[in-house]
Amino acid sequence: MSDSNIRVMIVDDDPFVRTSLTTILSAHSDIDVCGDGGDGRQAIALFGGLLPDVLLMDIQMPEMTGLEAAAHILKAHPEARIVFLTTFSDDEYIVSALRLGAKGYLIKEEVANIAPALRSVMAGQMVLGKEVLGKVDAFLGAPAKAEKGLSQDTSQDTSQDTSGRDGIQTGTLSHREAALADGLTEREFEVIELIAQGLDNKEIASRIYMSEGTVRNHVSAILQKLQMKNRTQLAVYYYRNSPR
Repeated sequence: MSDSNIRVMIVDDDPFVRTSLTTILSAHSDIDVCGDGGDGRQAIALFGGLLPDVLLMDIQMPEMTGLEAAAHILKAHPEARIVFLTTFSDDEYIVSALRLGAKGYLIKEEVANIAPALRSVMAGQMVLGKEVLGKVDAFLGAPAKAEKGLSQDTSQDTSQDTSGRDGIQTGTLSHREAALADGLTEREFEVIELIAQGLDNKEIASRIYMSEGTVRNHVSAILQKLQMKNRTQLAVYYYRNSPR
């Protein structure tokens, strides 16, 4: 085991999956599997002692889900790099993962690409599986990935790809800078930030001291400017521009 290797902790409720992932990842000379667990509670209990470079975790698990465990871990360890590896590419899961601050969202069927994805995460990038990336582009009415600066979980070395304005990786623009670059006003940015936090129009109106009707007008204007259709797309837009 080298001090420079990527230390990975695996959490999945299926023992076969854990064993398979350990075998696959351990075959790479720069990756060490430092521990594993079977549910969200074990993830929390193990993380503080192991402090892995990357936590590779399933979402749907008994006792406590991966999303719930990630929230606990990130609260105690904001610097934690958590990558979800799941069979589910539900819109709600993807948005929740981005909102939490996950560094990646991969699909188990793309298992051959996990190792390159972990390397990209260590290089400061967020990684999205092919299927997930397609959904994010669909959320945003976006053109090709190449114009986004997003890292895909392929075997290509994308660690130097930091030019994309919308890239969710180290060195990107701040939320506000990206929003203003897209033609949003400061007030519209404030509204989209609150939408991303899960607030409805009534709650936003109360928070920023304006009428609910004015909030609706702002939301309509934002959707029109960004050529989006709903609040889910706005939430994904906001978290895609996070410089985590």
